[in-house]
Amino acid sequence: MKAYIFPGQGAQYEGMGKDLYDQYDLARQRFNQANEILGFDIAKIMFEGSAEDLRQTRVTQPAIFLHSVIMAELLGDKFKPDMLAGHSLGEFSALVAGKSLGFEDGLKLVSKRAQAMQKATELVNSTMSAILNLPDETVENICRQIEGIVAPANYNCPGQLVISGETEAVKKANEALLAAGARRAVLLPVGGAFHSPLMEPAREELAQAIAQTEFKQPIAPIYQNVTAKPETDPEKIKINLNKQLTAPVKWTQTIQQMIADGATEFVEVGPGKVLLGLLRKIDRNVKGQKAEI
Repeated sequence: MKAYIFPGQGAQYEGMGKDLYDQYDLARQRFNQANEILGFDIAKIMFEGSAEDLRQTRVTQPAIFLHSVIMAELLGDKFKPDMLAGHSLGEFSALVAGKSLGFEDGLKLVSKRAQAMQKATELVNSTMSAILNLPDETVENICRQIEGIVAPANYNCPGQLVISGETEAVKKANEALLAAGARRAVLLPVGGAFHSPLMEPAREELAQAIAQTEFKQPIAPIYQNVTAKPETDPEKIKINLNKQLTAPVKWTQTIQQMIADGATEFVEVGPGKVLLGLLRKIDRNVKGQKAEI
């Protein structure tokens, strides 16, 4: 069985999507549509902008989404998923590729999500940190003992768990985790505490937009970040999507569940190869490749 996976924030690179724009009419149409919907020239930033330009949340999220869904569309008849999943932002790409969400609705939600997250990051001094080579349970237990808000945010692969929260609490957690045997505890160059309780204002704002958007039954089950379980019911998809911003991304558990459900081949659709790298660390025996048009 074939599983298609879609990357999240961090997969962007300078010049992304220009090759697609230059070669395919469909890509040009989508980029022009996106410029209109977003109200700024995202194509120009993607093709000509600096790494710093691409790191702005309002740009990064729509850019990765655009690259991913255009790639999925360009696969045409080759795109026959038995199951779908996306890492954080990538869940929106998966929902559009899987025909649960329309392109325009998907892009509007991603733009709203990016703006809401940006606003939430400005309310509290917050950050994220990658913890390497500790069991998940140890990280969870230590986070619970730290004063202030700090919690697991991304279960990326065994031995790599990202924590998220108030800057001081994250720094204290880093010290405690290093003392407990973590190989590294690395503060990430992000502007806020994504996938933590500090994203509640963004979750509320996005929930209103999700409630007003039509979702359909996808062409294949979507394995959602919040539950790591397959879902096809549009209302349940919306409920899980509503929880995504304040809940951890259960990526390790998602991939393990997809393999348990019969996935034998994973195809990463979109910029970069971040998810293929994580896949190898979750299960070396499963086949993974980049999507090729």
